[in-house]
Amino acid sequence: MDLMYTAHIPPGEGPFPTILMLHGWGANAHDLMGLAPIVHGGQALVLCPQGPVGFEIAPDQAPGLLGYGWWPISQDREIDPAAFDAARGAVRTFLDDACERYPIDRRKIVVMGFSQGGVMAYDLVLGDPDRFAGLVALSSWLPDAVDEAVPTQDGLANFPALVIHGTKDPMIPVENAQDSRQRLLARGLNVHYREFEMEHEINQDALRELVVWLEEKVFNLIQLA
Repeated sequence: MDLMYTAHIPPGEGPFPTILMLHGWGANAHDLMGLAPIVHGGQALVLCPQGPVGFEIAPDQAPGLLGYGWWPISQDREIDPAAFDAARGAVRTFLDDACERYPIDRRKIVVMGFSQGGVMAYDLVLGDPDRFAGLVALSSWLPDAVDEAVPTQDGLANFPALVIHGTKDPMIPVENAQDSRQRLLARGLNVHYREFEMEHEINQDALRELVVWLEEKVFNLIQLA
């Protein structure tokens, strides 16, 4: 497994429902791991890989303090296709390796991404929906390039997706999330969309929504199927 990562492995032999959590720009493999004991009562296997792009967060104030991302952010905010392809390949390989190493229930893999990690989540799930059981995009957006590259396929019909965004997000306007919702609906996904009075974050209301949605729309539903 080439990407640095953190992992939460429940007790027992498994296989376990699994959440692949992808952090946002400037964070690291530890950023979302605090959610692991909360979602699914701590009984989900959680993997948090670290983005391959490292940079100094504040070289003047804190030299050597590194943050990570999935692709470099340019001044015009355009996504470099080569860098994005490399990130996609790295995450796919990471998940392939993880499925061999850990007791993952391959019918119950959810991809969850925050901010830039949410873009990666959109790309992974929309491009290969048959591999996954759910999609969660937190404080994120679905770029034109990612949406337009997705082929039309039956696997997206009624696919469960949760989109949560803050109405006061100063980094990614809430209109971006609203547009993403419409794009997903146009492809036939079963989208649960919620806005909360928060900034670029996951507050308690958003966390509660996430926990309930995972149980009702993904884990329990699949167990009854």
